[in-house]
Amino acid sequence: MENRSLAAIDLGTNSCRLRITDGSGNVLYRHAETVKLGEGMYQNGSFTETAMARTLKCLTDYAAQMKNYGVAHYRAVTTASCRMAANGPEFVQTVRELCGLNLEIISAEEEALLNVKGARLNAAASSPYVLVYDLGGGSTEITLATNEPNPKVLYTISIPWGARNAAEAFDLIEYDAAKAERLRAEIRKYVLEFLHGSEFLMYINQCDCISTSSTPLRLMSMVMNTVGYDKDKADGMAAETLKIDEQIAAIWQMNFEQLAKNQYIGENRAPIIVAATVIFKEIYDTLQIKVLTASLKGAQDAIIEELRQKWQS
Repeated sequence: MENRSLAAIDLGTNSCRLRITDGSGNVLYRHAETVKLGEGMYQNGSFTETAMARTLKCLTDYAAQMKNYGVAHYRAVTTASCRMAANGPEFVQTVRELCGLNLEIISAEEEALLNVKGARLNAAASSPYVLVYDLGGGSTEITLATNEPNPKVLYTISIPWGARNAAEAFDLIEYDAAKAERLRAEIRKYVLEFLHGSEFLMYINQCDCISTSSTPLRLMSMVMNTVGYDKDKADGMAAETLKIDEQIAAIWQMNFEQLAKNQYIGENRAPIIVAATVIFKEIYDTLQIKVLTASLKGAQDAIIEELRQKWQS
């Protein structure tokens, strides 16, 4: 393996993440920024100037860090927000010109596969199948796949709703039963399509069920009663969904000020956490999942491994 660094950038609708590793995959640097690229996009179908400026600053900083660490090979991907935004391709071109980064708009199918490849690192080796769902800011992917190093996707679906666009579209900042039910009904249509199309209940007893993204990691931190949000400690932890229900119920009792001050949520996550938990719970309820594992591992892990294999000497 070349003695130079590798990097993965994952730009989502709400967050942008950078990971830099050595040639063996050991983490040298990682960072996550709440850029809110999709903020306000629901109203006009395009990125706002403010959101693009925030994201460009973040990516400029990431490009500088990659230079500092002598990154030889990288892959930078972007997902639902750039797939949906009318000015997504124009934004990608601006990133190339101003930041010097080649940002790829990947399909929902590739996004799902990358998340499975990363998340399955938290699956039990004895489980022949994995169910992975990734709740992003602008979409949610649910995938059933074989549990092996090169997983075979058996069925996948991309729901065009995530924490940020759902919070804006359904005006769901604080919990409101009527608004939440409208969102629930919208999500349920897609999840039922997945349930029947995948014949998931035939696999459920041989399947590890894993969820990636900030929401399950925060909920798992609450279940474990850690001091604040501890995504590293929560990574790979499993809990009964009945225990997760208790934490979600507590969140739904909070007003916005309480959400913003909560040690597991905070100001950046407060505007979207209620919508996120409505989506999150509807998926595991409809799929009849009783135990769920939270995973910090996801697309970035898969990208780093792909780079390692590609550039291995």
